[in-house]
Amino acid sequence: MAASPSEQPGAGSSEPAPKRRLLPEDRIGAVLMALLALITFANVVVRYLTDQSFAWTEELSVVLMVLLTMVAASAAVVRNSHVRIEVLIDSASPARLRALESLAAVASVIAWLLLAGLGSRLAWDDFRFDVTTPGIGLPQWWYTIWLPLLALLLAARSMQRLVKLWTPKP
Repeated sequence: MAASPSEQPGAGSSEPAPKRRLLPEDRIGAVLMALLALITFANVVVRYLTDQSFAWTEELSVVLMVLLTMVAASAAVVRNSHVRIEVLIDSASPARLRALESLAAVASVIAWLLLAGLGSRLAWDDFRFDVTTPGIGLPQWWYTIWLPLLALLLAARSMQRLVKLWTPKP
């Protein structure tokens, strides 16, 4: 249940609410979102005024959405705000909670490493067979190389979460 406005930090008092630390993922996500909004807006304006469409915008929009999703997922891992089954978490003892979070972190590391391996193979095949994009004819690996790289980032962030869980607090 969300806290009422009077229960939130800094509400109803002279002290300001604590600032949330910006992560590199936040800045990258903002740039990706701005690019996505800009090219989509440009395409809508051009289509409205000329009955034509920029062919490259849909292709680039899909790539930006994938990048944005993975970057945002990385920020969620760092902040421990990813999706969870509340009924298991809310009723858990501290030891059980730590075990469940550890299991989730290990499963995440494994999943992201598998995706990095498969994504690397995909990018390599795109490079090796000289696959080009259907919309604008760019080398496909320019897009697919980001999948394994961001999957490795997510694996590292998940491992960082696991280490944080098992590091004794002073």
